[in-house]
Amino acid sequence: MPRDEWLDPERTDHDLEPAVQPALDAGWPPDELATVAYERAIRPRTMDEFVGQAELKEQLGIILGAARAASRPADHLLFAGPPGLGKTTLAGIVAAELGAHLHVTSGPAIERAADLAAMLTKLSPGDVLFVDEIHRLPRAVEEILYPAMEDRQIDVVLGKGPAARSLRFDLEPFTLVGATTRTGLITGPLRDRFGFNFRLDYYAPADLEQIVVRAATVLGVVIDAPGAAEIASRSRGTPRIANRLLRRVRDYAEVRGDGVVDRLVAADGLALFGIDEMGLDKVDLQLLTNLCRHFDGGPVGLSNLAISVGEPTETVEDVIEPFLIQQGLLKRTPRGRMATPAAWRHVGYEPPAAAPSDGAPSLFT
Repeated sequence: MPRDEWLDPERTDHDLEPAVQPALDAGWPPDELATVAYERAIRPRTMDEFVGQAELKEQLGIILGAARAASRPADHLLFAGPPGLGKTTLAGIVAAELGAHLHVTSGPAIERAADLAAMLTKLSPGDVLFVDEIHRLPRAVEEILYPAMEDRQIDVVLGKGPAARSLRFDLEPFTLVGATTRTGLITGPLRDRFGFNFRLDYYAPADLEQIVVRAATVLGVVIDAPGAAEIASRSRGTPRIANRLLRRVRDYAEVRGDGVVDRLVAADGLALFGIDEMGLDKVDLQLLTNLCRHFDGGPVGLSNLAISVGEPTETVEDVIEPFLIQQGLLKRTPRGRMATPAAWRHVGYEPPAAAPSDGAPSLFT
């Protein structure tokens, strides 16, 4: 759908996609409406449109195909993996493949057991309930899910004290789809009640290139294969980042060029926005530079390293460090964080002649 159509003030409400309607009702400006519509259009809606995760797609296809053939809801599903890999997208695909209505919520949004009970009792037969960040459900709320997932029943306590009584309500058949970035924080009883657990992996550059090309088609961006490959190579294996970088390169091409994205335009645009050849951004490079220059390559404690870049320790540990470790630029040791020789060279410094040890005392010195 062309961008101008979303920005057309004469466009009627029934022409807009359902996902855009709430934003329109809230009085969002046209540019923000266009952004909402873009996100909706870029997101794959069927299994055939979903790129990558071949093993997961095959397994999920069998589960959904069996459910369709038997005209029953699919088993409860748990999607786990780092942010931006497509867990929410897969939840929408599950609903679409089953021909069911999708209800979306998140763990932090469900504060009381009554909130979850209200959601569950409103589900129609075959509906899909998607709970993002399900590991953040309060314990009291989580316990409501146990009988709901196994027996399609919930227990609601009415009143307090001696007059309190418990009522059991039957639920319509439904499929619960959970998503989490922290599998270890999900309790065993909840994890065991899912019919299948899927782990999403980082995407290969070839898959990301297909994702960039598809998103460019939706956005109306003219891009060639080398340009798409350049964006994919700097996307840290994550489709969400690939789509974000594509929009930034599109803006650069429209302002500084003729609107066409080739390898040179993509490289120049990403460099302007602080993304280097490995996909590292300003904070990543600052952390490595501080580690090498101010801490002699380590070992250094997490708190000191976080202070040096002005970020909370949780952000450094959960957001910044994983990719640096995967790329062989950083390692964790018992004494602290250390830069690898590749990290020294990447930030423009010569690694020490004798690489520092991990700080652990030797038995032979």
